[in-house]
Amino acid sequence: MKIKRFIVTVIVCAVVLLTAALLSGYWTDKPNRGILKVGFVYSEDESTPYTANFVMAQRALQAEYDGKIEVMFKSNVLARESEQPIRELIRSGCRILFINMDTDIPITLAREFPEVTFCQASMPNISIEGAPDNYHTFNGEIYQARYVSGVVAGMKLRQMLDSGAVLAQDASVGYVAANSTAEVVSGYTAFILGVRSVAPEAVMRVRYTGSWSNYNEEKKQAKILIDEGCVIIAQHVNTMAPAVACEEAAAAGRRVYHVGYHQSMMDVAPSSALVSIRTNWAPYVIQAVQAVMNGREIEEAVEGNVHGNDMSAGFDAGWVELLEMNRFVAADGTEDKVGKTIEAMKKGRIKVFSGNYTGVNPMNPADTIDLNNGYTECQYSSRPSFNYILKDCIIIEN
Repeated sequence: MKIKRFIVTVIVCAVVLLTAALLSGYWTDKPNRGILKVGFVYSEDESTPYTANFVMAQRALQAEYDGKIEVMFKSNVLARESEQPIRELIRSGCRILFINMDTDIPITLAREFPEVTFCQASMPNISIEGAPDNYHTFNGEIYQARYVSGVVAGMKLRQMLDSGAVLAQDASVGYVAANSTAEVVSGYTAFILGVRSVAPEAVMRVRYTGSWSNYNEEKKQAKILIDEGCVIIAQHVNTMAPAVACEEAAAAGRRVYHVGYHQSMMDVAPSSALVSIRTNWAPYVIQAVQAVMNGREIEEAVEGNVHGNDMSAGFDAGWVELLEMNRFVAADGTEDKVGKTIEAMKKGRIKVFSGNYTGVNPMNPADTIDLNNGYTECQYSSRPSFNYILKDCIIIEN
């Protein structure tokens, strides 16, 4: 009798445990059928504008496909140490990964895991030669936004020149840049061309930090540019330090304004921030996930310019944006001017890299380019390629 009771008890317990497992989804994947696991690998975290901007795309994705996807992420991942975090996401079931750092490790892992889709923001040093079909790169054509932000800065400089607040020989703007790669050179060239479309007297001083994210160094270089007389500071670095330097200078009675990157800087620089620009990663991320859900090729499903397994787009597809303008600081008429500029750019009426300029290759002075013939950026790749320093209007200081 005791044996029968024991057997019955065991059977009942087994049934209860099995039922619980079925209901909880641990025994079968039925309750999770159709759920796509999406992974993000970030070089930093939300405390830095660069990654905070990327996280906005992650959240837009979650809002778009609520209940249809499960998102996992790894933050503060060093590029050289990214293999293990990526493997962990794959082991957790992620079938599409978005990576925002400069490393070839994802390409290697893509060969090992052909069932996983790898999407990496294209960076200067990523080599995509021989990349497998499940590896993709993408980037916004940010030079367009930099040109338009230059127009905003140029309108402010024009106002200062016309009012006599700044003399023509002092029409100097500064640029805090991470390094001398084509991505950075292309960006600050587009910026000064935008400035000079309104204020042709302008010259630009560039100072490098040697790093994408170094708050103290960025602030130091911004302060040097301000002390040299630059009245507007723009940046291609990842923290808000240049904006803070401008605001501190303004508080001390110096007239200096700021153009930001990745996020609005008006919270930290309310009296000096003019405008900021950003790459909007959401269109690509959302449409790429939709492509994987539907079993389609990403480059066939995403709206943008296709370069093999690489994609880019600008204002026309919403991949780059000009953020809220500081109406208390911007010159009168700036919003109207910017609106017309963006519309003309969407229609292909503005060729950014053009004009009576000569560019010199900083690595080979014998290699020059005449911009009277024009140059089409991002024609063959999402990675910017313009790498010439314009004579007479751009001064590299370090």
